[in-house]
Amino acid sequence: MSHNSEISRAEQRRLAVASATLGPWRAAAAVGGLGGGVALALGAISDGVGLGLVAGSLSVGLMLFFMVGGAGAVLGGRPATGDPSDRRIRRWAAAHPWRVAVVPGALMAATDVVVHQALTSQGFFSGVWDSLWRGLLVTGVVGLVGRFSHRKG
Repeated sequence: MSHNSEISRAEQRRLAVASATLGPWRAAAAVGGLGGGVALALGAISDGVGLGLVAGSLSVGLMLFFMVGGAGAVLGGRPATGDPSDRRIRRWAAAHPWRVAVVPGALMAATDVVVHQALTSQGFFSGVWDSLWRGLLVTGVVGLVGRFSHRKG
């Protein structure tokens, strides 16, 4: 878009974060909680409960949380309020799904590092590596949903 060059990089980052906040985060929390609980239950049945299983289940829950919330943000939908700025932000998000997708992906990676460092004896760099690929997976899913979901016209 030609008008995109008029927006500074800092403003684009602020728009991406604002867009991500408009996602369906309550529904995302429900999906993430359910998915993490199922992962914990299945792991407990097969391996027993331990901190590694809890950390892995939290990672599953976080990935689902950020995927659903991020995908909802790029999909748009009806604004919760009649605020015209929400509509403008949603239009910007629809036009720039990959920039919006980076926000939940980065948050996924950051929270996953914290979870694994707090709950497991995994080394820092291997924990960062694992968290980065999970964050990239979230970014990819959210970006693809946004890229292929919007109708032209």
